[in-house]
Amino acid sequence: MGAGTQFISHKPHLQKLSRSHTCKNDVGASKKNEAERDRRGRGQIRQKVQKACSYWLAGNCKHKGDDCKYLHSHSVGGSDVTFLTKLAGHSNKPIRGIAFPSHLGAAAKLCSAGQDNKLMVWDCHTGQGTDIPLHGVTEVGCLLSEGPWLFVGVPNAVKAWNTLTSTDQSLDGPRGQVHALCVVNQMQMLFAGTEDGTIFAWKFNSPANAFEPVVSLAGHTLPVVSLVSGAGRLYSASMDHTIRVWDVESFQCIQTLRDHKSVVMSLLCWDNYLLSCSLDNTVKVWAATSSGALEVTYTHNEEHGVLALCGMNDEQSKPVLLCSCNDNSVRLYDLPSFKERCRLFSRNEVRVFQIGSGGLFFTGDGEGELKVWKWDTRTV
Repeated sequence: MGAGTQFISHKPHLQKLSRSHTCKNDVGASKKNEAERDRRGRGQIRQKVQKACSYWLAGNCKHKGDDCKYLHSHSVGGSDVTFLTKLAGHSNKPIRGIAFPSHLGAAAKLCSAGQDNKLMVWDCHTGQGTDIPLHGVTEVGCLLSEGPWLFVGVPNAVKAWNTLTSTDQSLDGPRGQVHALCVVNQMQMLFAGTEDGTIFAWKFNSPANAFEPVVSLAGHTLPVVSLVSGAGRLYSASMDHTIRVWDVESFQCIQTLRDHKSVVMSLLCWDNYLLSCSLDNTVKVWAATSSGALEVTYTHNEEHGVLALCGMNDEQSKPVLLCSCNDNSVRLYDLPSFKERCRLFSRNEVRVFQIGSGGLFFTGDGEGELKVWKWDTRTV
């Protein structure tokens, strides 16, 4: 599985984005020395908490770096990753998706969509964003780009825009919010995971340049929040604590995975493995047995609930897992060892990732903050 999944995509570069009183007697000297010892003592007691200061991240911490018990930094644990800049444009609501329309590579455009119902298109050379109105949309649930198509999940529909022809289509059928989107078989089919647990599928009709409904997949009892595909399979994660494995030719559910004890938040296909994360504070690695069924081969435990996964290679082509937790941090792990490389901090929970080229990647959090990061090419 995951043979068709690429984690370093040839996307547009963002290289141009950026970053007294003096004692005069022995008594006074004694008091000064006493005060100095007290200051040092307090400094020794106040150990730095390995967590970013939320006030500093918001730009309003009243303490200087040495006086605040929390870190005044966007990251900790190493110099592997550099924070470049923030892209300001979304309101104080979660970012639901980040994408690169592939045909816009030369134009260097980045897209993001948020629960503020804004679809932002960013010029990657200047960092300037343009707000594209989403008329009639009450809430954005997710964003996906494939070829010239841009898909936005909204309540009771998927909005599809062809950015080459400037045409659009509303794909109806879903009931409730669309939380997850996935394209299978090189743009032949689009799947959408919905609030009522149903997965809807449309097939692309090339002569008509439009999507036509094919089937709906029932089985989950609560919202579907993540969809990924690989090796002829569709994998769906749900708030009902399960992962379902679907055959994309027969549209049958061929296995239900029940090892997680809480909401399964995100899925990732990588090489021959399926990775899943949950609010039960675990990341699980699944592999196929000789019978073809999936089973857990490794469980990684976190201190906090895990919200999202993303895979990429560092500047030395080593595989790294990005793991977002609900303590507002992103942990970066070497694979397959799960040795922690470093941690990244945001004002709120990071909900979405996007990989760019040249060592760039992007995070979007629950307060509308879109950050640009870069692997340090000097890392050995």
